[in-house]
Amino acid sequence: MALMTGEQYIESMRKMNLQVYMFGKKVENVVDDPILRPSLNSVRATYDYAQDPEYEDLMTVTLEDGRKINRFLNIHRSTTDLMNKVKMQRMLGQKTAACFQRCVGMDACNAEYSTTYEIDQKYGTKYHENFKKFLEYCRENDFTIDGAMTDPKGDRGLAPHAQADPDLYLHVVERREDGVVVCGAKAHQTGIINSQEVIVMPTIAMGPDDKDYAISFAVPTDTEGILMIIGRQSCDTRKTENTTLDVGNAEYGGVEALVIFDHVFVPNDRIFMNGENEFAGMLVERFAGYHRQSYGGCKVGVGDVLIGATALAAEYNGAAKASHVKDKLIEMMHLNETLYCCGIACSAEGAPTASGSYLINLLLANVCKQNVTRFPYEIARLAEDIAGGIFVTAPSEADLKGEVTGPWVEKYLKGIDGVSTEDRMKVMRLIENLCLGTAAVGYRTESMHGAGSPQAQRIMISRQGNLPMKKELAKKLAGIK
Repeated sequence: MALMTGEQYIESMRKMNLQVYMFGKKVENVVDDPILRPSLNSVRATYDYAQDPEYEDLMTVTLEDGRKINRFLNIHRSTTDLMNKVKMQRMLGQKTAACFQRCVGMDACNAEYSTTYEIDQKYGTKYHENFKKFLEYCRENDFTIDGAMTDPKGDRGLAPHAQADPDLYLHVVERREDGVVVCGAKAHQTGIINSQEVIVMPTIAMGPDDKDYAISFAVPTDTEGILMIIGRQSCDTRKTENTTLDVGNAEYGGVEALVIFDHVFVPNDRIFMNGENEFAGMLVERFAGYHRQSYGGCKVGVGDVLIGATALAAEYNGAAKASHVKDKLIEMMHLNETLYCCGIACSAEGAPTASGSYLINLLLANVCKQNVTRFPYEIARLAEDIAGGIFVTAPSEADLKGEVTGPWVEKYLKGIDGVSTEDRMKVMRLIENLCLGTAAVGYRTESMHGAGSPQAQRIMISRQGNLPMKKELAKKLAGIK
């Protein structure tokens, strides 16, 4: 099959029999629900831009056999591949100002590719072949893949097998000749309701007692036993109010879900790890590394939009020429480009794995994500500083257009001449959306906790920073024997 168009992708999702719940009720039409549809539009953009000649080189990859695939289904074969991934993510962030949701599947695929190869090398298993067949199936159908790693975890002080409730980490509950049955859940699952397939991975390194939890596989998202509960977002019900101005970004958005696996059957040919607990840590580390690299692209693209919106707000407020405003905008750009530098650097310093695929420089990827846990918050703070309090206190679109209230809102919320009150309110609502509204899930909190919390990156930096080598450098120069 050729690359799908955005419309073909939408129609493919209509055919899915997803079990999705929101506000305590089953969502009968996931595709057209007003709260959920903006998130679907964000994924659709990854298909539409793949069809656009202007972005073809970023959005697609030509395989050795001549077939063209979406870059989100690519296995990185060079540092150029790794860098183009980051460039693509920045572009999509600029176009959607939202989470376009496919990075997690791409990162899962690349982590699985090299890890399954190394498991097979040690044990003579067939996981790598299983994964390659799965990936080929997704490429042929141009599917979107979700990557599911984060378990609820329960008591963080206890190993998976020691939990009072064994299902707090997803695990095998039955082993059959033709496959396994699993129970558990995956939390914070970005974009799973907009994916045709999901790759499930363990969430931490595991010991011998956790073999039943060292399971990785792929299944369709509408497999029997999978149920998704939509996460609540700030300002989410504004999307049901028949307003475009108040939502800030009416077309695009993101979505997260708690995903339940209630006795889900996984056939043998869809299993990529099954009890090889010593490889769980490798899979987690590689997936986390790829995903931490991703934040040096997508968050930078969204940051570009926020910086632009802030500059417009300053202009509409009549404050664009103030020296302190100019300096704050420079600081926002400096922070944003620093994140991009990190994403490019960990890509340029990548190296091949035993499987032939390329892995980013893990130390620099963790430095990238550590910066992402901080810089977007400062960028958002500066945006709020420059915009002024009106970005959260402005009346609604209904008041702007109200018979009684409209003239007063028009009169007293006017900024500079030549810019309408409505346009000033639009840019303020976009800033609100990115800093405090639905998009803040992806831009702020995901920057903190996505791909692991800040301490997870600090642990990896400590492990990979090679402090003994640095001490030896100092000893040599100081003349210490």
